[in-house]
Amino acid sequence: MEAIRKELLSRKNEIQKELELLFKANMKITDWDVPEADDKEAAKILLDIMQEKIDSLRAEVTAGKYNNY
Repeated sequence: MEAIRKELLSRKNEIQKELELLFKANMKITDWDVPEADDKEAAKILLDIMQEKIDSLRAEVTAGKYNNY
């Protein structure tokens, strides 16, 4: 378990940066598709969408879906 923690923590910044890039890319796409969009509202909706998927993944992990990934 410690080896897994160390390995993932060594990539923590990379993982977080990728998530941030996904968020920013989708914010840009929203601005392109809806020029008059309220960026604050778009950001909240986007975060809700991302959180929904994180919650779904967490439930799958709890259910054992990734035990032998």
